[in-house]
Amino acid sequence: MEPALWSALLGFSGSLVAAVVAIVVAVLTYRASKEREREAEWRKEKLAYYKVFTESLSGTVGDDSTPEGQRAFAQATNNLLLLAPQAVVEAVSAFREEIRVSDPQPSRQGHDRLLAEMFLAIRRDVGIIPADDPRTFLPGLWASGSPTSRPKDQEAN
Repeated sequence: MEPALWSALLGFSGSLVAAVVAIVVAVLTYRASKEREREAEWRKEKLAYYKVFTESLSGTVGDDSTPEGQRAFAQATNNLLLLAPQAVVEAVSAFREEIRVSDPQPSRQGHDRLLAEMFLAIRRDVGIIPADDPRTFLPGLWASGSPTSRPKDQEAN
């Protein structure tokens, strides 16, 4: 074969390889971009559920605890079954078991330990950076302290 023909064939095949590589890179870039978008949307959805769950805890704390608050908490924890990973579901279940109204001997230490474990599992799931130190992570729930949340017979005059 003529050197000019070889040269033309090599030039054409090189262009073809470059075009294929460009297409493959474009497809991979598109897929990676879509995956990041899906992850961001999924994280946003989880955060919304976790926010509702955390807000529902307020209806179960101290004098702010009401039957409506307990129902909201039950609904929010049940909704977590849809999207939370097993570690979060197990931590929430353990916490619910500890704080159940029918518990004859509630333990403040058990409550605090399981609250911390539950929030650590949630924070791991949403990817809080930097990672928390389980030895020093001690979240606490606050009641409003509002006199309007107390039963009528306990209100100060």
